[in-house]
Parts: sequence; structure tokens; C-alpha cells
Amino acid sequence: MKPFFTLFFLLSYAAFAQPVAPSRTTAPVGHVTTYQPPVFSDADRLKKLEAAFPIVEKLYRERAEKFHYPGLAFGIVVDGKLVYSGGFGYTNVAKKTAATPRSLFRIASMTKSLTSMAILKLRDEGKLRLDDPAEQYIPELKNHKYLTADAPRITVRNLMTHSAGFPEDNPWGDRQLADSDADLLALIKNGISNANAPSIAYEYSNLGFAMLGRIITVVSGKPYQQYITESILKPLGMNDTQWEYTRVPAEQLALGYRWENDQWKEEPLLHDGSYGAMGGLITSIEDFSKYVAVHLAAWPPRNDPESQPVKRSSIREMQQPWTFSGLALQAKNAAGQICPATSGYGYGLGWSQNCAGRVSVGHSGGLPGFGSQWRMMPDYGIGVIAYGNLTYAGLGSVNTAVLDTLVAIGKLQPRQLPVSTILAQRKAELVKLLPNWTNAERSGIFAENFFPDKSVEIRRKTVQDLYAKAGKIQRVGELIPENQLRGHFVMEGENANIDVFFTLTPENPALIQQLDFREVSK
Repeated sequence: MKPFFTLFFLLSYAAFAQPVAPSRTTAPVGHVTTYQPPVFSDADRLKKLEAAFPIVEKLYRERAEKFHYPGLAFGIVVDGKLVYSGGFGYTNVAKKTAATPRSLFRIASMTKSLTSMAILKLRDEGKLRLDDPAEQYIPELKNHKYLTADAPRITVRNLMTHSAGFPEDNPWGDRQLADSDADLLALIKNGISNANAPSIAYEYSNLGFAMLGRIITVVSGKPYQQYITESILKPLGMNDTQWEYTRVPAEQLALGYRWENDQWKEEPLLHDGSYGAMGGLITSIEDFSKYVAVHLAAWPPRNDPESQPVKRSSIREMQQPWTFSGLALQAKNAAGQICPATSGYGYGLGWSQNCAGRVSVGHSGGLPGFGSQWRMMPDYGIGVIAYGNLTYAGLGSVNTAVLDTLVAIGKLQPRQLPVSTILAQRKAELVKLLPNWTNAERSGIFAENFFPDKSVEIRRKTVQDLYAKAGKIQRVGELIPENQLRGHFVMEGENANIDVFFTLTPENPALIQQLDFREVSK
């Protein structure tokens, strides 16, 4: 599968250090019942987004026309619902079958995140650990000859994060889709070439995900296709989604094409097999939108009861960058402005963060005859999906433009975090002490490091000098939290404003450990 999920990389570095995730087989002993999750402050966000839908449709149509896609289908997911979708062209050129949001396309490497989700579900059930050696479930790997004598054993986590040391295997891997289990095991037994030692570098490996499919089969006691269908697809209501194209109704099946000599030529469809775990799923925009909704619904962390087939915490874990995959210094946003971005790989998902701090998560796919991508912005509650039935149809740039368009026209803002009880309390106590710091050392709100780090006399002079510049304080602004234990607020003076930043200790109750004041212009 062509790894189109990332931006064009100028640099590629070694993997992030791979922390060991908790077992997740037991629930925490308790939680903070007063915790308030962040929320969207704009109740009209969906209505505002509707103004962008015609522009979004135009972006997809222009992409399809410019690059000769026989057919294209797309969808927009907002706050867990498919709110807008459409299609252009044909899923079957000869029969002129229209592409629609119900058409079933092979989504190629977009499959990888479902494979990873199944692994995490088995992990959460206590049936495997991510740092188990992969050879524990695939004995044929026990005789694998590693690149170096000091190489660590390949783990399940290495397979999920493309850090097992196997070589990048596009386009070879694309043609292995229909291989049997015996073919896969024979390949492993006969020896696999190494590009790197495990755990030090990201290198995209379809073979690694075929091995994950094998692990699901061994651990669950069912073919991985059956396990994923029963444990994830059916509970989500993805009832039209299939693995084998011969089971798809002809009127719904998208055929694959390549553009050659100014005409479309049909690509032979590949049957399902041992490599399907890396890219075999066949699904529609309508069905896959339910999967995107689950990923969006994992945010924010909260106290609500679990309602999905996989824990919210495990879904969020999938979306974290476990390996570093690239740095694009010349990346551009939809407006054509340079906006550097860094990229990583989670568990079957690509992750990126641009110069504006916006995080997006998703995956692309490419096979002979098909190209696809889904991408979401968890902090903004939006996601987009697009499929094309053209060989390696690249949809990453248009999906990026669509997301940028939705954010701009909808004037979307990320969720706003409410102020925690302890932050509000410390702010109120602090304001009462200013500017003279009377009895500050006996107030009980400062940590043991606070005054040894800087005496009360120095702190008093700093604040009094700022007050003299600011003039009479006319208003103390609202506290803007960064998290439960850190935030800032502005005191508005006649002549200037004072920004006050403070952060609390891990103690309970938390105390002020750092406090900074700075003058800001009105």
C-alpha cells in the first residue's frame, strides 16, 4: 500500500523511543468525579460548516477531473455523524454505474487501523501484550536472522508501528493480497531480508501488517477477517463492508482502473488472503463514516460509560505518534503558504502536526486500481473520507485542503477546557495577595520550592513595578487553562495589562510552584 497518509517528507529520522504502554486489562482504582471535559463553545458550528459544503464538493470534483479518476466518492463527518457526502463518475465505466456514498471501494491501507484496533481489543482482553515478541504467536519468526547481533526481538508493537526493521515494500506488497496463510508462513520460514535493526527507524511494511493478521488469527482462534468483522464491523453497523470482492453485489462494487494512453484500463481485482490485514477491506463512505465517528468519539477523555466495541483510551492510544516518520520543512497549507509539519505513525494510523499546532490523524491507501484516504482533526471534531477507483489515486492533498476549508469557513475552534476547581481556587487566593504579598509566606497556597526559588521581597518588587506601569487594575480577566493544573489570566490596567501565568504541583491539594508576571500591551 502506498503510504500516502504522510506529507511529502524532506527528512526521515530514527524512531521515537517506544514507551511501554500499560496492560489495560484492569480498570483504574478511581477517578476525579469533578473533572469537566473540554467542550465546543459554538452551538452553531454545524450550521456554519454547511456554507463550506459546495466548496468541498467542487474541490473533490476538480481533483477527479484533473487526474482522470473514473469515479470518486467522499464524505464529511462532524461530531460523530456523516453530515455531507457525494460522488462523481463511475464505479463501472463500461456499465456507467454511478459512484455514490454507498458504492463499495477497496480502501487498501486504510485497513491497517482496523487491524491495529483488533490487536488492541485482544490486548485489552488480556490475550496478548504489545511488547510480546511476535515469534510467540508466529513460531516461524524464531529463526529470523536479525541484521545485528545486538538487535532486540521484533515485538507486536514493532509490527504495528512499522519499526520491525523490514524494508519498505511498496509496490511488492500490493501484489501479495491474495496469498494464502501457507504462502505467508513459507515466506517467513525461508527468511526475511532486513533494512534496519528493530525499534530504531520507521519503514513502511505491508508484511508487518500481514503478520499482525496472522497474530489475530492465532490469538482469537478465528480467521482475522472473521474476528474483525464480528468484533468491530458488525457492532458498529458496518454491515455492507466485505473482505472478498465476489461477495459484493455487482451494482455496488467499484472496479479498479489505471489511466494509460489517454484511456481507462481495468485492473484485475485481487481476492482476499493472508495480506488482507494490510489492505483488503472493501467498504463504502456510509459504512466507513461509522468507523471515523468512533475515532472522533474517543475525544475528549471523560467519565462517560463506555459504549463502543473498543475502549476510548485504546482508540486514543492508536492515534498517538509512536514512531517519527518525517519532517516537511516546505509543507504548505491550503492557501499555499509555507507551514512546516512533522509526522509520525501510531498504531495503523498516520499522525501529523503543522506549524499552527493543528493535529490530524488518519491513513491513506493505494492498490492497483484504487486510492483512498481518511483524515480527521480530533480537537475540532471533524473528519473527511475520499475514495477513487484509479491506481494509487492520491487524495491526501485534497483532503488537507478540505479540512482547511472547513476550519476556515466554519470558523472552527478546538474544544475549550473548563477551569478546574483547584485552578480557580488558587487564582482567587493569589489575586487577594497582590500586589503587596501580605502574609504570602503563611498563606498555605505556595509549594515548598516557591520562596526558596525567589524571595518574597523580589517577587513583591516585581509585581509592584508592574502595577505602577499598568495603573489602576480595572478588571481581572477569566482564567484560561492549559490543563487541570496550569493556566494564565490577564489583569487589565489603565495604562497596560499584566499577564499572570502559574502552574501547580502534583500534590493533593495542588500548590503554586511557578508564577510569572509580564507586561502586555492593551
